[in-house]
Amino acid sequence: MAFGFFKKKDIPKKETSKGNSHYHHLTVKDIIHETADAITIVFDASPDTISYKPGQFLTLILTIDGKEVRRSYSLSSSPFIDDTLAVTIKRVDGGLVSNYLPDHLKVGDTVKIMEPMGTFTTEFNQEQKRHIVMFGGGSGITPMMSIMKSTMNQEPNSIVSLIYCNRNIDSIIFKQELDDWQTNFEGRFHVIHVLDDAPMNWQGYSGLLNHDMLVSLFERIPDWGVDATTYLMCGPEGMMKNVDNLLKEQHIPSEKVFKESFVQGTIDKSSKSDTEGAVSGESKVKIHYDGETHEITVKKGDFILETALDQGIDLPYSCQSGLCTACRCKKIAGDVSMVEDEGLSESEINDGFVLICVGKPQSDTIELEVG
Repeated sequence: MAFGFFKKKDIPKKETSKGNSHYHHLTVKDIIHETADAITIVFDASPDTISYKPGQFLTLILTIDGKEVRRSYSLSSSPFIDDTLAVTIKRVDGGLVSNYLPDHLKVGDTVKIMEPMGTFTTEFNQEQKRHIVMFGGGSGITPMMSIMKSTMNQEPNSIVSLIYCNRNIDSIIFKQELDDWQTNFEGRFHVIHVLDDAPMNWQGYSGLLNHDMLVSLFERIPDWGVDATTYLMCGPEGMMKNVDNLLKEQHIPSEKVFKESFVQGTIDKSSKSDTEGAVSGESKVKIHYDGETHEITVKKGDFILETALDQGIDLPYSCQSGLCTACRCKKIAGDVSMVEDEGLSESEINDGFVLICVGKPQSDTIELEVG
């Protein structure tokens, strides 16, 4: 792949007694209030101590009301520019963690995190020349910010066009920073803002990002040709669906389009469980992770990850909804069915990758490798 992107019930978790390098305790260095409902948490940690790629996410592990909860948040910092790691979080109506953090987190607090993960990322090359077209909505700007800053720094011959949708002008996350980047990299970085509720003197686009507006926006974006252009999107599902439909209408190959879905809460996996042709019995599941092999027995109607966690096996996970891909495994042997596969690309599924948080055993024996 020329561009280099790689597609993509809270359960108490018992940790192993030995130390685990996949987890860290980070001190909050600063809390920046980006908008009335969005904050950036800056951790006192550098890319030298915790390595990550632009576009990846951190999983924050908190104890709220006596229960451990995990949420994934994209890193808005760049490992090539920023000395510290930062995630940006926007309040969500009814969101347990997205509301808890702005209300309770303080500078100096310590937060447990799982190492950076995620496949919504790319490798950078000083000689590379490409056009990255980004469609962001609301907090969907966070991985875009990391990728944009890295592109400007690492690829002097590449350009970035950002179409950024928000409710109103006051809800634009990183507004001043985006303006500064556009000024400092004139000709290479261009932002087009779209507001649902625009002020009277607004000169830009307003309303929902519909088909006609997208057609007009495409006329303003430099045309570098299909081979040199890649499209990224992260935001509300409705926005991404509209963009996806237009890209198909424009005959943009699917391998040039990459999406990142944010998970708000968890899905009701029981509503997606098999109701017909359910497999009975048990499966012997062997899982290779971090130099160790775990063998467990899983009922064929149960999710593999939940069973492993109940038995105290330390495996990576976050959303438990089949979207963040933290629990992605390569299938070595056996058969696993998933009730949700949105987090995996078609090529990953064809290559035998499965998500065990939404995966149930279908064969008597299964062998998996985490990663």
